[in-house]
Amino acid sequence: MHRSAPRLTRIFACAAVPVMLVVAGCSSDSGDGKTDGSASASSTPEAKKTPTVAPAKFTKLPDPCESIARETIKDLVPGAKSTSGAAGRSSDAGSRGSCSWHGLDDNGVKGSQYRWLDVSFLRYDSDATLAVSGEQRAKDNYAKEIAKTQATEGAKDVKSSPAPGIGNEATTLNYTLRKTGENFVYAVIVARTENGLVTLTYNGTGYAGAKNPSSEDLTKDALKAAKQAVDSVATANK
Repeated sequence: MHRSAPRLTRIFACAAVPVMLVVAGCSSDSGDGKTDGSASASSTPEAKKTPTVAPAKFTKLPDPCESIARETIKDLVPGAKSTSGAAGRSSDAGSRGSCSWHGLDDNGVKGSQYRWLDVSFLRYDSDATLAVSGEQRAKDNYAKEIAKTQATEGAKDVKSSPAPGIGNEATTLNYTLRKTGENFVYAVIVARTENGLVTLTYNGTGYAGAKNPSSEDLTKDALKAAKQAVDSVATANK
């Protein structure tokens, strides 16, 4: 009886080995399954959504020096040496441009009248990366341009009023500015047409005893020229 006890112990030990191996094998398989599932999930990136914005309506700008009728130039800038104007420099004529005219109408002993007219154009494209349309960019810069004009250094008696009938929205700004020893009267029209921005500046003064132009007269003429400039943007994109 004493001799059979070690033998039984060895039998039970051997019988337990397969059971332990099976358990270990199951545990290993279960762990591998979880790892594969996790790797599969992490390797699938989330789909990125590309923002969509409306395309800009206007894709080009007019020739600034051709945006206002020659007859209007003769009217607003008497004494101008040329109605062709002087084009401003631009590194991208499709996005920005300007033109100016000036003239002195000399009436001898009755004095002289000086006039200066300038028109500038800006065009904004839609930007998908920022999810902003060209029209919204023009709206934002329309407000900035008005604020910039109102903050003109040295400007006095600055006033602003709506300018209906010009583009999608427009504002008239009036003020006086003293320079070269004279008081100049200003009328500035800032207008937005879709994704385009037009700023027209018209000013003048009287020399040698001549009276200064009235703000009302300057504004009336400036509005006429601004409407032509704004309309020219649509014409250029037909």
